[in-house]
Amino acid sequence: MSFVSKVLAIVCKDLSAELHTKEVISAMLVFSTLTLLIFSFALDLRGAMAEAAAPGVLWTTIAFAGTLGLSRSMAREEQSGCIDGLLLAPVDRTAIFFGKTLGNLVFMALVEVALLPLFSVFFDVPLVRPQVLLVLALGTVGYGAVGTLLAAIAVNTRAREVMLPVLLLPLAVPVLIAAVQATSGLVEGATLSEVGGWTRILVVYDLVIVAVSLLTFGFVVED
Repeated sequence: MSFVSKVLAIVCKDLSAELHTKEVISAMLVFSTLTLLIFSFALDLRGAMAEAAAPGVLWTTIAFAGTLGLSRSMAREEQSGCIDGLLLAPVDRTAIFFGKTLGNLVFMALVEVALLPLFSVFFDVPLVRPQVLLVLALGTVGYGAVGTLLAAIAVNTRAREVMLPVLLLPLAVPVLIAAVQATSGLVEGATLSEVGGWTRILVVYDLVIVAVSLLTFGFVVED
């Protein structure tokens, strides 16, 4: 099998397991919907105030729901013994990382597809725009990549549900800040070039975190 075929096989395995259990996406959807409801009733934002607060609320919801999904996805691998099977298979460790990351990104993307229309209803801020979707994709890739690496670390600890957010959120601060700032500028009417500094930070973060993950993932899963 080629490298791409191995990666796609791992992604298909994760998607097939999720179709049977539906535990990751359902948990993320319920959590993100409840988070939006709480924010919408607690803040009661209208007009300009809604536009100012919307990016922060959006990325807070994505970060928390993504953390929940990453934790459950890797915990399922550990509990079912699938991670041991992957390590015993004649597959390069980078293929495992890319496969797990792409699977997690698919879960996050599906939740975001359901989240954006709900967000527009609750906050009356239209976010389905090409520029916003680009920023959303860049931020999600960075968060999903670093989250997959850290979930592989946290899954072997006794308090993995607590350990993952403790490890992930500090390292994800750059991508979250850049994503919030870029989304805020676009919601307020700025062009993509005007928020180019923040989007460049997202691109650089994605490249750096993917490179670091490729170098360290093999050691993480072996230990």
